[in-house]
Amino acid sequence: MKIDELVGTAQDAITVRKVFGEPYEKGNLTVIPTARVAGGGGGGTGHDDEGQEGEGGGFGMRANPAGVYVIKDGAVKWQPAVDPNRVVLAAAAVIIVALVTRAWAIRSRTRTQP
Repeated sequence: MKIDELVGTAQDAITVRKVFGEPYEKGNLTVIPTARVAGGGGGGTGHDDEGQEGEGGGFGMRANPAGVYVIKDGAVKWQPAVDPNRVVLAAAAVIIVALVTRAWAIRSRTRTQP
């Protein structure tokens, strides 16, 4: 794939449709899903000692749910998405810090006693 083709593909991949999904409508309620989108790419060209040329590149994109906009009776409300992985990671970090702190406290108490 040529560099200009790669750039064109990347531009097509990162659109507002990747961030804002199709709205769902039912009665007087509209829900618009959203996502966090990040992407990056790179490419280059080069020559070897024999005078041969080459080029290459790559592109990657990541999208995670962010939440939804809920529109009801003319009022807009933001509802963030809950990422269970972040919740579990935060809980694990709190538990580890609590266990380490408790161990340090017990160790310091036993060292100071005669």
